[in-house]
Amino acid sequence: MSLKADNVLGPVGEVLTEAEKNRGILIHAFQQIQEEHNYLPGEELAKLSKDLGISMSDVYSTATFYKQFYFTPRGKKIVRVCTGTACHVRGADKVLDKIKDEFEIDEGETTPDLEMTLETVGCIGCCGLAPVATVNENIVGEIDMKKLDSVVDKIKKDEDISSLDDDDE
Repeated sequence: MSLKADNVLGPVGEVLTEAEKNRGILIHAFQQIQEEHNYLPGEELAKLSKDLGISMSDVYSTATFYKQFYFTPRGKKIVRVCTGTACHVRGADKVLDKIKDEFEIDEGETTPDLEMTLETVGCIGCCGLAPVATVNENIVGEIDMKKLDSVVDKIKKDEDISSLDDDDE
């Protein structure tokens, strides 16, 4: 990982001590590590702690503060099922149950082959398309059982989900 405090902090770095600069780039370092590994491995955090001169407890307390950082391996595809009010009323529980059954995992878990992680979210912001889920950055709305079968099939075959709506027309 090549992360330079002065590059990240810009002009503000000129008034900071080295210790403050190192603390200032922690989030950027976490983002780079997670982008590379899809989570924050302990050995990478230990190396980061040593390289920046920041205690492991401070590294972990910073990383655990943010929900966006993960400490266990995650799947190649992150499936997030909306459980907000509109989605709940329109069948999000059926969507979630079907995915759990098909992949034999519970919410918050990852398949053993690291192909998929299943999560729930309070709202995706597409209430008019309820029930809604995302697969990585792709939004899948108006999920009925037929569309859900297609989603599951594409995930299992490691196919692009973005073409899903084209298939249904």
